[in-house]
Amino acid sequence: MGSVRRGRAMAALAAGGLAAGLALAGCGASANDSGSSGDAVAPAAAEGGGSVAREQTNAGGDASAPDQAKAAEGAPNQTQAQGGAGDVDLVVDQRQIIYTGSIMVRVENVERTAAEITSLVAGAGGFIGGDKRTDDGGRSEAVLTLRVPANRFTSVVDEIAGKGTDDRREISTQDVTEDVVDLDARIITQRARVESARRLLGQAKTINDLVSLENELGRREADLASLEGKKRRLADLTALSTITATLLGPDAQAPPPPPDDDNTGFLTGLRGGWNAFTATLGVALTVLGALVPWLVLVGLGLLVFVYVRRRRPRPAAALAGPAIPTQPVAADETEKV
Repeated sequence: MGSVRRGRAMAALAAGGLAAGLALAGCGASANDSGSSGDAVAPAAAEGGGSVAREQTNAGGDASAPDQAKAAEGAPNQTQAQGGAGDVDLVVDQRQIIYTGSIMVRVENVERTAAEITSLVAGAGGFIGGDKRTDDGGRSEAVLTLRVPANRFTSVVDEIAGKGTDDRREISTQDVTEDVVDLDARIITQRARVESARRLLGQAKTINDLVSLENELGRREADLASLEGKKRRLADLTALSTITATLLGPDAQAPPPPPDDDNTGFLTGLRGGWNAFTATLGVALTVLGALVPWLVLVGLGLLVFVYVRRRRPRPAAALAGPAIPTQPVAADETEKV
């Protein structure tokens, strides 16, 4: 009986130890799960904090991402969008535009104002392209053709207007960017053609080939020079704008405004026909005036010729007249006598 009781006690102790071990194992697993869950939450929180930081940064910039994935995708898009905006601004800055303006200002002293404008243009980095002045007291007038840098065009026009009373102002622009791009492409192509012709000229074997290639090379070089000349002309017009400044004295009469662009209607046709008639009449009178000296000379020559012809004596035979032929007397009439 004692051995049976001891066996039961040992079995109870073993069962209790096994239960305690299982309980400890469960607690350890729970602790590990809790630690793992804490570790998993911490990066998420950190990542969430980074996302919040990115959202705040983006909010201070152009846009914000609603979640982490969109923030990750939105960052490159945002950078690309910013780069695209910069490209557009760069293209706008590189537009080739020709600025042309004309301004009419009434001033107290034309000569002094013209000298001030000359100094103004020189200080802006430009020069005077033309200067036409008429001095008649208060009716004096000056027409200045100014070439100024394009970036100083507006400021120079405003400063000229401030010299007196602005009577008239006209400003026009012409975008020649496409023309410049087209010329650049054609120049590159033409240079390649010139180089090709030069290489072929160096490989010529016969006189005929040499002459033909020389002619072709000359033609291509002439075309290239023409294109480069057009490019320089456009570069000059875009770099330096043209301003025509008309300065009027206090009593000077302003010239009439240019006609409008409406070229239709009865009055327009009548005006055009009258202008054509007067122009034709002017040309005819000019030709007649040029011919008058020659006509006078020819007329004098004819008069001298007629006078000499009449003063020349006639031959004697011509004065006596033609001889009258005598008829022979018939034989029958002689016998009758």
